[in-house]
Parts: sequence; C-alpha cells; structure tokens
Amino acid sequence: MLEMAVRRWFKAGLSPVEAGSFLDAHGSRSEQKPARLRTMAGLFLSAASFSLFHEAFFDELALASLALAVLSARQRQIGLFAGIPLSLDRAPLDRAAHPHEIAAATAVIDRSGQADAQLVRLGDKRILWAEDGEAFLMYARQGGKLVALFDPVGPRESWPGLVRAFRQMARKRNCIPVFYQASEALLSIDGMRGMRAVKLGELAEIDLATFDMKGGEWANLRRAINRATRDGLTYELVSPEGIPGIMAEIRAISDAWLAHGGTREKRFSLGAFDPAYVASFPVAVARMDGHIVAFATLPTAEQSRSVFVDLMRFLPGAHRGVMDFLIVRLIEDLKARGHARLNLGMAPLAGLKRASLWDRFGRFVSEHGNRFYGFKGLYNFKAKFDPQWTPRYLIVPAGTSPYLAATATAMLIAGGFSGVFRR
Repeated sequence: MLEMAVRRWFKAGLSPVEAGSFLDAHGSRSEQKPARLRTMAGLFLSAASFSLFHEAFFDELALASLALAVLSARQRQIGLFAGIPLSLDRAPLDRAAHPHEIAAATAVIDRSGQADAQLVRLGDKRILWAEDGEAFLMYARQGGKLVALFDPVGPRESWPGLVRAFRQMARKRNCIPVFYQASEALLSIDGMRGMRAVKLGELAEIDLATFDMKGGEWANLRRAINRATRDGLTYELVSPEGIPGIMAEIRAISDAWLAHGGTREKRFSLGAFDPAYVASFPVAVARMDGHIVAFATLPTAEQSRSVFVDLMRFLPGAHRGVMDFLIVRLIEDLKARGHARLNLGMAPLAGLKRASLWDRFGRFVSEHGNRFYGFKGLYNFKAKFDPQWTPRYLIVPAGTSPYLAATATAMLIAGGFSGVFRR
C-alpha cells in the first residue's frame, strides 16, 4: 500500500516537461485534471490508511510529514511518516546489544562513576559508541521516538560527538531524538543546540563521607532504626559470589512484592528481577528470625566507588520500618567500606514549579496520580536521608511535544500502553 502511494505521488508530482510528454500520450490537460485530483485523493487516502497501522500514528513528526505530502508537489527525500528512513542512506536496523558490547560498556561505567548506567546489562537497550570507543550512549526505540537514557557515559569531551551522532541517526530513521533523565551538564554542550528541556524530577544522591545522623532533625529516624533493631531486624551485605545461595529467597520476596502491589516488572530506566542481572552486584538484605524480609540490589561503578540502589523490595507484612532500617544500615556500611556516593534514583515530578504549563501538568499528575505511581511516597522516602537533589530533564527538539515524548518513554518503562496505567 505504501509503495502504491509513493508511485501515485511521483506520478502526481511530474515536472512541467514530464507532464507535457504525459499529456501528449494520454490526452489534454483539461482531461487530466479530474484524474490528477483523483490521484491526489487516492494518495491521501493511501497515506492515511497506512498511518492508521503505523507504530508512530499521532506522532507529531508523522502528522507534519503527512501535511508535507499533501501540500508539496513531490517528496523524494523526506519520508512520509515517522519511522520510515528519510533517504536511501538507511541507518542499520535496531538490534539488541551484543554481550561483548555490554562487557565493554561496563568497563566504561566502572571508569566513569555512573553506577546507574549498569542498567545496560539488562540487554533491553541499544548502544551507540563514540568513535574512540571510550564513551557510549544507550537508547531504545518506541514508535517514532529514539529515547536515550541518562547522559552519555564516558569522558565529557566525547559527549558532543555522541549527541550529534544520535541526532543524525534519528533523522535518518525519521524519528524524534529524546533524552530522558539528562543532567544540566548535557544541556550545555554544543550538540544540544535546537533542543528544548523540561524538568522531569530530581535525583537523590548521598555524599557518604559527610553523612551522619546526629542532631534533632534525625531524631525520628534514629528512633525508628533503634526500634527495628530491638525487634530483631539484622543487616547483611551479600557479595555477588553469595547471591546464588539466596536467589530463591529473594526471588520469592520479589514475586510477593509485585503481586501485592498489583504491578509488573518495569524496564528501560528501572531494573527488573532478572537473575543474571541481580547476581552481577552486591545485594543488601534485612533479616528477621534468620529469614530475609527485604533486599536492595546495588549496581556499582568500582573505580569511582559509587553505588546505585536499584530494586528495593520487601515481603508484604514485614516490619513497617524494614526499608528505613535497610537503607540506613547500608549507608553506614558503604561509608565504612570507603565508598563515595550512594545514588537513590530519581524522584519523578519532584521540584516542579508553577511557571509553565508542563510544570503545572506535572504537579497535577504528582498530586492526583498516586493510584498509578506513588510519586509523593517515593519522594518522602528518599528525603528522609537528606540527599543532595539535582534536577533531571526530558530533552526534545524545539517545536516537538514533550508530552508525546514522555508518553513514549513511559511506554518503554512500563512495557506497553496498558502498563502505563498499572502501578
């Protein structure tokens, strides 16, 4: 159907010379006018029919391309719809990252200090490498969007080239480039010209060297930890070598936690309980009467001594203070072991003002969307540990809707449209 539409388009867009030859062979110009109108109408209907089945339907780039197809005389270089290559210089199809690529990426992560980038190990993202192989950017595709996760990983001098390569790749595929959870540092590089940023939330990080729980502002948390200790909760940091011995136990906790919340595993910007992924890092556990009742997985960037708290799950009905206990004991343990920073992840929609429509919309979702996602509870939990908050952004091309980009990213994380509306 698309091929037929394109053929009609080229025929409808003949140059004056070509049109003269065509008329000589097939009739007068007046006789051809109704046929031309029918051809244009047929093209429009073919294009509209195709878009109904296209994965990027209602994508703003698809609609803009459709408008160009209707208004232009011919369209040889521009793809009709988002997701169709712009030219014959076709980019390679998306493919899963090869295990050797993931291994090379983890070596870059260890040097860079970006522990949350260990999410690349899940294998659900593609990898775009810098020319020198010393930096990379991970991304995934959703409809007509290519969504890059976090800042590029590696030396800052490699970032501009990586960003330009990513945007060029998106153009070749007629996709919209999106940067999810980007930092202010990424906004300032040359490769980001012509892009627009909206605030997503704030990242919570703890400087382990300066952390302590002295002072009146910590009194409530101290009491909670002391109570949990008296009630019999204990803490242990299990090394990767010891994970197989507890895998069945923490898997049962994870399954019970998911079932209790009526949710399913997320992906892309969040870890999932994949045994190979979980066994790659230390796991902090809390026990009651010798049995594990809560755990947290800890992706790590070894050389920088930074740690990321990824999965945090507990047995429904366990001690009400178990997660506070687990995180405080983890902070104390990591500090004693000489680690530098603990990344608690982003609190979505935190720190939004009322200056723009996006901010007002985000605050509305934060206040009324707890049925689908515990925005306030997540922020309040992380705020207990007095982290340093730094803003994180969604970046899209100027003139592109951030709402559609955010929806596409939410679908990536939730595993589809229906998952967006499940906790």
